[in-house]
Amino acid sequence: QDAALLSYMDQRLLALERRLEKCNQDVLDYVDEFRDFSKMVLSRLAGLNNHKAEIKSEVENLLTRIEHAQRDIDYFGSVTDSNACIEVHEDLVKQQLLEEAEGKRKLKLMLNASCDHMLAGIKSLKIVKKTGDKHGSWMKDPGKRHTKIYLLNGSVNNVILEFANIMTFMESNQTLKARRITLPFPWEGTGHIIYQGFLFYHRYGSLNEIVKFNILRRNVTDQMTLPGAGRIPAYQLSPHTKIDLAVDEQGLWAIHAEPETEGNIVITKLNHITMAVEHTWDTPCSSKDAEAAFMVCNTLYVVYNFPRGGISRIQCVYDVLGAVNTYGFPVLHFPKRQGSHSSIHYNPKEEQLFAWGDGSQIIYKLHTRQKV
Repeated sequence: QDAALLSYMDQRLLALERRLEKCNQDVLDYVDEFRDFSKMVLSRLAGLNNHKAEIKSEVENLLTRIEHAQRDIDYFGSVTDSNACIEVHEDLVKQQLLEEAEGKRKLKLMLNASCDHMLAGIKSLKIVKKTGDKHGSWMKDPGKRHTKIYLLNGSVNNVILEFANIMTFMESNQTLKARRITLPFPWEGTGHIIYQGFLFYHRYGSLNEIVKFNILRRNVTDQMTLPGAGRIPAYQLSPHTKIDLAVDEQGLWAIHAEPETEGNIVITKLNHITMAVEHTWDTPCSSKDAEAAFMVCNTLYVVYNFPRGGISRIQCVYDVLGAVNTYGFPVLHFPKRQGSHSSIHYNPKEEQLFAWGDGSQIIYKLHTRQKV
């Protein structure tokens, strides 16, 4: 039995030695294959470096040829009859002038050039009520015949309060008689506007999305993005408002500022039905120290103040049709009140401003005159 056991163990040991020998041989084979593979990779990398050098040489040669060609072009241009160039240049200028004139004509037709009045002063103010937060807006719908008042409290919210008329709004416990309208998406800032039965507002959390909401049916009917808007505040002193929507005799406008204009205000005419951009103007009016703005008869009026609040004043005006001499325009001060405005909206039907100042709802009556 012992001899059999020893024979069995010898066989097992011999088998184990063979397996170890095979394993060692496999490892050696793998090492040889890896060395061959490394040599191949190094060879190809060397080839790529050669190709890289060749391509670099060809590019440098091409650049040299381009420089030579440019010199030839400059030379032939200098010896060509300059009168022909002048004639072509004059033709281009004439064509550009004609195109600009045609563009202005189309703008006047689009914006109804019969709108010929401008702001001459702010006659009086009336503090209708003091309710709500520091930031908010309130307004009537100038596109409807009803007398309803709408209050939108806060710079971020999703509830509109609708009142039957201004007398109901002025009652002490006005919220009990208000109709509450809940929006599917909250608004951002205080630049929203109500026009023709729709609320237009900047959607909270979006860069530059404008929502069109049907107040009667309580649903969103359209949305759009306003190119270039939403990156910086429309007004430095009202940083919560990135897009300020406005209404005048010509319809819906959007007011904002862009870094590309060094913070100057940009105005865009919007089609309130199709939610399409009709035209955009870069203005010379700075958003620095501005707190609000509004449109009256195709003209932008920017309201400025002091960082800690003071007497608000209009000191930058821009008429999109160039019918107002903005350089000689006097500074217009808001009467009898010191503070700041969170929002100012023009009502073209009543020719009044609906303003929100430090939680108060204010009406400013305007004095207008014909444009010169």
